[in-house]
Amino acid sequence: MIKIIADSTCDLSQMIIEKYDISLAPLTINIAGKAYRDRIDIKPDEFYNIMEDLDEYPTTAMPSPTEYLNIIKKAVEDGYTEILCICMSSGTSGAYQSATIAKEYFLEEDPKSIIKVHILDSKCMSHGSGWLVLKSARLIEQRVSFKELIEFNETYKTNVKHFLSVDDLDHLVKSGRLTNASAFVGKILKLKPIMTMKKGKGAIVAKERGLKKVFKHYVNEFINRNDWNITDFIIIGYTSDIKVAENLKHKIIKETDFIGDIFIMQMGVAVGTHVGLGAISMYFIEKGHKKDNLLINEMHEIIEKKNELLERIKHNK
Repeated sequence: MIKIIADSTCDLSQMIIEKYDISLAPLTINIAGKAYRDRIDIKPDEFYNIMEDLDEYPTTAMPSPTEYLNIIKKAVEDGYTEILCICMSSGTSGAYQSATIAKEYFLEEDPKSIIKVHILDSKCMSHGSGWLVLKSARLIEQRVSFKELIEFNETYKTNVKHFLSVDDLDHLVKSGRLTNASAFVGKILKLKPIMTMKKGKGAIVAKERGLKKVFKHYVNEFINRNDWNITDFIIIGYTSDIKVAENLKHKIIKETDFIGDIFIMQMGVAVGTHVGLGAISMYFIEKGHKKDNLLINEMHEIIEKKNELLERIKHNK
């Protein structure tokens, strides 16, 4: 039997976690001098309700090797012989290193063990790694082998497309995801940055004025980038406003030919600490590796504006 382990930043719903018996290693969130285990001691809505009133910026800590080791041992006790542990990107956290150390401890305790353990550096964050976790659970239902499951994840992990836009730039500045200068310009122009993952780290690839244009960017990029052979579901993430996520879902259904599942799931406390209230994200598998950066997107926007201008001129003749 194959067991899936993830850390709590995968941000999958409790229903999915329970349905597929996924074990989670919780991150720790330090709030006002007190430590909370993500998803255990504090729930997202609890945190978002107090987030703006906190005097000190919360910090997060990765799961310890002991935490992972205990989960591995419990899986073995439950009869699992093959274990896939999907971790958030090693470029943003030490969770992958903790899980790797736990695997080494486990094998040292029993060098002749027949138990197979694979630790995956997903190169993803939040529902990006969650996408791989959920896809893996579905593949297990289809009775793929452990080797095939590993091959799928190692092959497609860098193709999980992340789009994340935030409502408040201050949280990205405090967590080191955005410079003060960029945040100042963004606030003056009322620009919403759109981030993705590049080489396992977050990067800003576009700036849009207003939520409608953010949605337009998401949908256009999905149409152009989506691998229609692999993406059988999309995950939309949000922190504090589910209505925004629902509006994005309706736009995808209305403006694309996608017929798979579209899941709406809340981002957890560990992720929400960095992105703040009003964040909205989208995840799917992209085909190949199309170039994606701020300059390219701004050039595309200029070309689009020129084309729109030419069309108006033609109609006025």
